[in-house]
Amino acid sequence: MDVIARRGRIVAFVEVKARASMDSAGLALDRHRICRVAAAAKQLAPRFARPGDDLRIDALFIVPGRWPNHVADVWQG
Repeated sequence: MDVIARRGRIVAFVEVKARASMDSAGLALDRHRICRVAAAAKQLAPRFARPGDDLRIDALFIVPGRWPNHVADVWQG
């Protein structure tokens, strides 16, 4: 996990992938890596989340020459 961000009542644990192409960026975030982020988020949630907050795992894909692509809630448990 690369970033922990809050917006209102949402706490997002964000995995950032920077690659040469959007295809390779998408392939860099497989189920195994998402599970690792979920495990880390579970450990860190008590430190950053407040009662009633919504927690989610997001992805941010960075590719040269394009705007960053933010994908909300990539973890479905």
